[in-house]
Amino acid sequence: MSLCRTLCCGFWVGLILTACHKGSGPDAISAKTPAADRQSFLVNGVVKELEPDGKTVIIQHEAISNYMAAMTMPFEVRNPQELRELKPGDAITFHLIVTSKEGWIEGVTRQQKPSVASNAPAAVQISRAVEPLEEGDLLPDYHFTNELGQAISLSQYKGRVLAFTFFFTKCPFPNFCPRMTSNFADAETQLLQKPDAPAGWHLFSISFDPANDTPQRLEVYGKEAHYDPGHWSFLTGDPVQIGEMADQLGESFWSEGGSISHNLRTVVVDAQGRVRKVYGGNKWTSAELVGEMIQAAAK
Repeated sequence: MSLCRTLCCGFWVGLILTACHKGSGPDAISAKTPAADRQSFLVNGVVKELEPDGKTVIIQHEAISNYMAAMTMPFEVRNPQELRELKPGDAITFHLIVTSKEGWIEGVTRQQKPSVASNAPAAVQISRAVEPLEEGDLLPDYHFTNELGQAISLSQYKGRVLAFTFFFTKCPFPNFCPRMTSNFADAETQLLQKPDAPAGWHLFSISFDPANDTPQRLEVYGKEAHYDPGHWSFLTGDPVQIGEMADQLGESFWSEGGSISHNLRTVVVDAQGRVRKVYGGNKWTSAELVGEMIQAAAK
């Protein structure tokens, strides 16, 4: 499944959010989720695109009170039958279900006319003239500020196996930024315990919202994730540097409806500073990441 597509310049980009209600999802699945861990939102939207996997739909949706701003993003259904009669341009209502670990939509109903305002804020994305990086390419020496307020450069980590992902702290949807952080936390634990872990390794979570993600905010976020600052850093810095690095690796993000829409990219870099693996989307596991980092150290 593709969760990352670009919205501007003719592509749709994967995004961030979903929520909850006791709609038409399979009872066996819903029964496994404690009621206290479920949020449910009734949402209006317009279908923009249907993904080939048969269970993902890209929706331009209205603002969801107390959850997230209006934006365009992909959502999954548990029952693919709910999408079979839909087509781009259809106005729909649906229930957005969110738990602490995942989100999906259900109870999708086609409406007579769009209920999403036609003058909704347009997506704004900045295009940068940078060369894309492929696996095997040397990663440029980008500069950041970490959660402790220290200036760092990627070059100072030469000789270590690195993994980094992009995120922002305000992202609420469990399938997106929170899952990236959770996977990194699991990977950190595994690497600290494995006897065959690389002799030197480091994880980076890079915020593409530097205006809000200050070092102080990132430090609080890192502590909530139980991070070890000796092996995992949360980075902010110059928006131009962050944007250029993101563009080179296929990470797209833009302002939409007062929030940030984005896709997902996670990258492994070997000890020589070369891009070894680029994961798109959120389907990779912490075990896969750790295995890739161990292999990167063996080269």
